[in-house]
Amino acid sequence: MTRVIICDDHALIRRGIRDTLSDAPDLDVVGEAGDYGELRTLLRKDSCDVLVLDINMPGRSGLDVLHVLKDEGSTVKVLVVSMYPEDQYAIRALKAGAYGYVNKGGDPAVLVQAVRTVAQGRKYVTPEIAQMLVESLTAPEVANAHERLSDRELQTLVMIASGKRLADIANELTLSPKTVSVYRARVLEKLGLSNNSEMTVYAIRNGLVGE
Repeated sequence: MTRVIICDDHALIRRGIRDTLSDAPDLDVVGEAGDYGELRTLLRKDSCDVLVLDINMPGRSGLDVLHVLKDEGSTVKVLVVSMYPEDQYAIRALKAGAYGYVNKGGDPAVLVQAVRTVAQGRKYVTPEIAQMLVESLTAPEVANAHERLSDRELQTLVMIASGKRLADIANELTLSPKTVSVYRARVLEKLGLSNNSEMTVYAIRNGLVGE
């Protein structure tokens, strides 16, 4: 029996994932968490084989969690689920230590297949992600400027483009406003932009946020 923990800040999403996985006789959902703090408590209390992890959460993002687990040498295999399309976060998630990446809007049967694959210690990638991996190996240069951003810089870009103020971002990411300002400045420099409006336009054009 594969033991699964679900971490997503939306209760309805967690419920949907739980219901989907509970229909599989070989999968057992042993816990749910809504943020990083709850997840840490769960992982200390319950062991699991697979962590189904949302990439976009308040405080520490899914990418942050991946880095922490990797640094700690955790044996938990992580399957990232996200509302973002594969071309925005899949490669980053895999490089950060995820065993697979699944879009939330996909077929529920795909989620079950992905959890089973990851539980076996194998990577789960869709044909689209496989193609991106091939292209990333053969491309002479980074195609999109935002791919040069660090995980935290990309997160700052997305949040600013979503209309959040620096103070709100600092509070949500548990960072100081000064630190968020530094990330913002780095984003502007790396993307060759001048202000928040240009950042928003860039994010929309590149599919990082919805219009």
